[in-house]
Amino acid sequence: MEYAGLGIDGVSIGTNDLTQLVLGVDRDSTTCADLFDERDPAVMDAISRIISGARRAKITSSLCGQAPSNDPEFAAILVELGITSVSVNPDAVGSARRVLADAEAHLASRRSGQ
Repeated sequence: MEYAGLGIDGVSIGTNDLTQLVLGVDRDSTTCADLFDERDPAVMDAISRIISGARRAKITSSLCGQAPSNDPEFAAILVELGITSVSVNPDAVGSARRVLADAEAHLASRRSGQ
């Protein structure tokens, strides 16, 4: 992450824009909206690379978008990847906190060998 050397102390990943860019689809298009998938392997690879690059550069990584609000598995994957923070819709804060806490506890127990 060359830009970390410029003094940037964190990155924010917008899943909606990243998905549209990686897949080349417009989520609001009647023609190709059904192809919009934030869990597409290419999108997940990009997210993983951004998070791991941020970790190597010792800067924060944050993710915003609908996916963590709507998909508990997606939120858990982010924890596994080492995301620093996640933004969710206000109506999903309670459930997202539970999902993320569970994912963090699971990861901690795996790391401690339990």
